[in-house]
Amino acid sequence: MKTFLIKAAAAAVAVFAIASVVQAGAFNRASLKSSRDAANRSLCACIQQVADITLQNRDQDLVASFFKDPNKAEKLRMSQTKRDDAFWERYTTFGDQARLSCTG
Repeated sequence: MKTFLIKAAAAAVAVFAIASVVQAGAFNRASLKSSRDAANRSLCACIQQVADITLQNRDQDLVASFFKDPNKAEKLRMSQTKRDDAFWERYTTFGDQARLSCTG
C-alpha cells in the first residue's frame, strides 16, 4: 500500500510538471469525440497527461477503444488471463490518478 501511495504521489507531481501544451494522444482524441457531457478540451487534455504517465501506448489505444465499445472493457475486466489482469491493474491506477488530478 505504501508503494502504491508513493507511486500515486509521484505520478500526480509529474502530471503538474508537464507543460500545458499536450499533443493529442489516442485517449485525448477519443475523449473529445465521445458523446459524454463532461468531455471538454481541458478535462480530456488532463486525462491524456495522466495516461501518458501511467499507461503504455498500446494500453492507451486499448482504453481509447472503450469509448466506442464500453462492453469491451467489461469483457477484459472479467478475463482470467495474467496479461489482462496486469492491464486492468494499470488501468485502475490510471483511473485513480485521473480522478485525483483532473477533477475539481
